[in-house]
Order: sequence, then structure tokens, then C-alpha cells
Amino acid sequence: MNVLKTSFLVSFLLLFFSLPAQQSADDLLKKVIDKTKSYSSIKVDFDYRMLNEDAGIDEVKSGEVIISGDAYKLMMAEQTVISDGVTIWTYLEDSEEVMISNAADGEENITPSRILTSYYEDHKISYQNNHRNEEEGYTTIELKPESGKKFAKIQIAIDEANLQIKSFSIFDNGGNEFIYLIKTMEDTNSLDDSFFRFDTTAFPGVEVIDMR
Repeated sequence: MNVLKTSFLVSFLLLFFSLPAQQSADDLLKKVIDKTKSYSSIKVDFDYRMLNEDAGIDEVKSGEVIISGDAYKLMMAEQTVISDGVTIWTYLEDSEEVMISNAADGEENITPSRILTSYYEDHKISYQNNHRNEEEGYTTIELKPESGKKFAKIQIAIDEANLQIKSFSIFDNGGNEFIYLIKTMEDTNSLDDSFFRFDTTAFPGVEVIDMR
């Protein structure tokens, strides 16, 4: 799982809301954005699924992410990604190395703050039919970029009865679908800033690869 997909994950897991059912997709997402701003920190358990029906690919992994503002800590498989909103540390357990990069590098590194501002403005928002989501009883909102991106569209599955986002899917230009299924979401206590930084002293012998 690369930094690009991680950035999308963190961004969309912030979209937890309480909204009226009858409204346009655009109005719904604007209210989601407003609701998002009221949360100080969130812990989410999820399943990550990579699907390509034509290629016969269907892989599932589980993970956990804790988000506070632009800071986050994502744990999945043998990889931990930590960001304080300025710097990103990607720790690979198997190879005992940590890659350091700037959170602002690259237009595709979508942070929680960008999903609330320019990222939202660059997309066409609409309700869409999605058979898989409809079978689960969920409504689908689609975000489609106005200009060329590394992905074709993003779809968000919403449980309107309980007013919760249940999943979101990223469709890239190569026929892959990256699905994040939210299992639990809960408020967390305030966390110290150090929680969102990688402490190399806690990992003796770790190789540091600074890409800044």
C-alpha cells in the first residue's frame, strides 16, 4: 500500500456525519465537511480490499487508523504510516527501514485539510447507482475529478438509516478498485503530539531513508 492510497484512506475516514436523508449529493457532502470539523480525533478499524475482476484479483487486509486534524497513524500488515501533518514516516517492519517524506509533496498527496478545501472543489459530486452498495442498503455518492488525476473516480457508500459512511472505493485508471470497508469508528481521547511522530530511538538498527 503506497503513500498515495494511504492519503486517500486518511482523508475519507474523516467523513463521519449526521444528516437529513433528502438532499442533493453536493449539499450532503458539504454538510459532511462541516460535521467533520467538529471531531478532534477518531479511531477507525477497517478492511482494505483490492479488486480487479478482469484480472481475477481480490485481496483483503485489515488495518487501524487514528486521526487528529492533519495528523494520523495508520497500521496495516507490516507497515506503519505516521504523519504529524508536515512530515510522513513510512515504516516497513520486514525490511526494518523508515522512509521520510514531506506531507505536502505532490498534488496527489491528499491530506485531511485538502479534502475539506481545494480537493472538494476540483470534483463533480453526484448520486450514483452501485449494485454492491445497493445490496447492502447503502446510498452511493461519487466524486469525479474535473481534470486528469491518477484515479478515475471515488465512490462513498452511506448508510442513511444510521447516518454513517460504511465504505469508500477508489477507482484508478488501470481498472483497479481499492475499497475501504469501515468496521468500527469511535472518538478517542486527546493524544500527545509525539504520538504522531516516528521515534527512531524506539527502533534500534532501523535504516532511515530521508526522501525530503
